[in-house]
Amino acid sequence: MRILLVADLHYTLPQLDWVVKVAPEFDLVVFAGDLVDITSGVPVDAQTVVLLRYLALVQEQTQIAVASGNHDLTGPDANGEQSALWLAEARAAGLPTDGGSLTIGDTLITICPWWDGPLGKEATRLQLAADSARRPARWIWVYHWPPLGSPTCWTGKTHYGDPDVDGWIKEFTPDIVLAGHVHEPPFKPEGSWVDRIGNTWVFNPGRQIGPVPAYVEIDLEAGRAMWESLMGTEEADLSALSAPPRTSF
Repeated sequence: MRILLVADLHYTLPQLDWVVKVAPEFDLVVFAGDLVDITSGVPVDAQTVVLLRYLALVQEQTQIAVASGNHDLTGPDANGEQSALWLAEARAAGLPTDGGSLTIGDTLITICPWWDGPLGKEATRLQLAADSARRPARWIWVYHWPPLGSPTCWTGKTHYGDPDVDGWIKEFTPDIVLAGHVHEPPFKPEGSWVDRIGNTWVFNPGRQIGPVPAYVEIDLEAGRAMWESLMGTEEADLSALSAPPRTSF
């Protein structure tokens, strides 16, 4: 299975056009949060209409998984905690998104929302526990925020990661975590697009300007991952016991 991971596109339409163009080359396209740009002059309601159309175009061509990020939150859910309410329309159309999952061959993909309070956090933990009990040969998480302490959350000044995700990785040991949120790590000497925590690989493609997003391509059968950006290309051997050294600096 070949996976394309992008994150933090923030309503950059040329980058979304690129994803639609290359989607048929992959078995799964993953959007790891922050499709919306809350700083844009385009109203969020208008953005979500356009974004839903883009997601539908990708879904017409291949499997897709969409997790919300903090920019994607549009209002309170039934518990009064902020949620990406607009993704309910995508879910109704059969698109795997927040709180859901999909299985491709021997791989289970769990899609976690950006939670905004204690109830959302507990629901996410329960979601991971339930899927842990039915995990097949390979288990992948999609979650917007990388774990605290990982080079995939290094901003150049501090580790800006999620301590709960770090704890959940150590508790449930997924094979792969696909994240985003922190834009800088792949572009910093002490940061990275890839990390290995125990038996878990963590990926964060970062964010860049231009018509093509920074992205990670994962080939599970070949056992390799590749990061592509304006800085060039880096690769990781998924059979290795640790993440590779950086080659772009």
